[in-house]
Amino acid sequence: MATSQTVLGRGASGEAEGGQPEASDRARPGEWARPVIEHVTPRVDGGLRPAKTSVGELLRVEADVFADGHDELWCEVRHRPDRSRAWTRHPMRLGLNDRWSCVVPIEAEGPHRFLVRALVDVFGTWVHDLLARSDAGLDVRVDLEVGAVLVTRALAQAKSTERVVLEALRDHLASPCDPDVAIGGELGRWTNAPSLRQALSSARLRALMVDLGTARSEAVSETVHVVADRPKARFSTWYEMFPRSASPEPGRHGTFDDVIGRLDYVARMGFDILYLPPIHPIGRTARKGRNGAVHSEPGDPGSPWAIGGPEGGHCAIHPELGTFDDFGRLVRAAADRGIDVALDLAFQASPDHPWVTEHPEWFAHRPDGSIKCAENPPKRYEDIFPLDFESTEWRALWSELLGVVLFWIDHGVTVFRVDNPHTKPFAFWEWLLGEVRRTHPHVIFLSEAFTRPRIMEELAKIGFTQSYTYFTWRTTKWELETYMHELTGTDVAAYFRPNFWPTTPDILTSEMQEGGRGAFLSRFVLAATLSASYGIYGPAFELQEHVARELGSEEFQASEKYEVRVWDLEDPRSLSGFIGQVNRIRHEHAALQFNDSLCFHAVDNEQIIAYSKAHRTPAGSDVIVVVVNLDHHNAQSGWISLDLDALDVAPGTPYVVHDLLTDARYSWDGPHNFVKLDPAVVPAHIFSVESTPGPADRGGPP
Repeated sequence: MATSQTVLGRGASGEAEGGQPEASDRARPGEWARPVIEHVTPRVDGGLRPAKTSVGELLRVEADVFADGHDELWCEVRHRPDRSRAWTRHPMRLGLNDRWSCVVPIEAEGPHRFLVRALVDVFGTWVHDLLARSDAGLDVRVDLEVGAVLVTRALAQAKSTERVVLEALRDHLASPCDPDVAIGGELGRWTNAPSLRQALSSARLRALMVDLGTARSEAVSETVHVVADRPKARFSTWYEMFPRSASPEPGRHGTFDDVIGRLDYVARMGFDILYLPPIHPIGRTARKGRNGAVHSEPGDPGSPWAIGGPEGGHCAIHPELGTFDDFGRLVRAAADRGIDVALDLAFQASPDHPWVTEHPEWFAHRPDGSIKCAENPPKRYEDIFPLDFESTEWRALWSELLGVVLFWIDHGVTVFRVDNPHTKPFAFWEWLLGEVRRTHPHVIFLSEAFTRPRIMEELAKIGFTQSYTYFTWRTTKWELETYMHELTGTDVAAYFRPNFWPTTPDILTSEMQEGGRGAFLSRFVLAATLSASYGIYGPAFELQEHVARELGSEEFQASEKYEVRVWDLEDPRSLSGFIGQVNRIRHEHAALQFNDSLCFHAVDNEQIIAYSKAHRTPAGSDVIVVVVNLDHHNAQSGWISLDLDALDVAPGTPYVVHDLLTDARYSWDGPHNFVKLDPAVVPAHIFSVESTPGPADRGGPP
């Protein structure tokens, strides 16, 4: 995707661009125009909610624009951050079926707005007709005179620097000449064109002539709003760790100091967000035992999600983890390594939470007066009380919960993983996220809502930065391709940022239980390359923890949710080295830091999936092709049929693919190439496409 030329100039009224009046955001009532503007994207819910973008991203804007007759149109996007009054202008290009598009560089965090402007381009129409008649060998002397008149009219509005260019153009048109005549001087330099034909066709000259009044019948779309987050909202690499299991000593509860001791390990693997489950005091009443047993034994630590005890609630720290000073040192030590600390935001309470006695009105009660525990029938969670967001005192409750978020932001937390947001009102989240964004736009919220698609999408629309997905259960090639098309190739892509997790502390799929090392490797590569953001639950993942609590269960045996574990990070079976290698590839290749260019390629074997991503800038293209064996037990081979356009490879041009996992290079020619992948070795290729052939082995990988 090439960056569009930004043209800074005058507004339609001839004012300086920075002084463009706010009224130009929309068409004025009672006016009519020949151009029609429809289906502007990105647009969420008809413009009721903002689309998402990020700093450093190229926002692609498209619209259907057309008019009666055969006149040429001039279309442009006008864009500005809300905090600025100055508009930038980006000419749009005409594609198929009257679909116009351009890309807008996003350079500032916060809310932005854009609109599409279209006019009947009198000068552009004249250029089109002139060149068509010239190419047909017709006499164009009258056409040149008409053009000279247009330029002369424009000169009356031109500034001194523009006058020199336009006077040179008028002089060329006033004397009989061929459109292909060579030019130089100020006109050639200003348009960067060697001939009159190319100068007349330059977007810069057309934009100037539009500004100087040679266009007419203006149409302007409604203003569309976009929110730009920091880059980590779009591209992030999450590592989940239970701090109480960070101790290297069996029998000792982990501390924040132990987590600090693990930061270099996390950084070496290339993770930039360290997610900690709840770090608050844990309730004692109805505490869960090991493996989720209803009754606990002495010494059982309970579930961190049963928040609150005599030591405090959501604004307190479990005393065995350390103090606020210790937590502050952890946040700073992580930041020194480029890592954000993410906290779990679970808005629920144990029976021992101070809110239960101080604000019983914030909870739902049974007819006998007792507080109702959390339920997902037939399951009951006796150690957790849900909050009643519709209680008579809901305003005080909502304000308290906002205070919890702001409290942790004040302690250096910039990322929150939100537990089960779909069980709380949408209106609450839209309010809370809006309040936080107003003063802290850099804060990231990850929605952990494994629920129906429309609910997950609504949470993304109302402000959640990223979202858990169904990737965990999408295993076949058809399922993966269909799901990724839904996430990246439909309107959902304008607001839903996926975050892929192969496993979580709650989810150990049968594939991961039975697939062995091959399953962990291939699912990791899929998560890390299909999605710009992904995460793993460690150290369980890199140590390939795969035993379920019982047959048919997706719960881990000896689940870390209910007991303190000790992990041997030096275990020779660890995948930490492979994980670090893939994360380095992600950070070195911009193609893997976006989702918009994802393209699947046909393979004649249903057990092999192939796809590519590309990131294009004026400086060049970064193109990655990923091939993964979905059979975790057997070697698979097949022929890939590549879409060469997606790889920026011209037909008939040899090219080299560099396997970034093995450092091998292969010379390919054409779309059809052979691959073979053995899960006992490495079940995937991550190829960088090198357009210039060099020394390489012929053919596909062995």
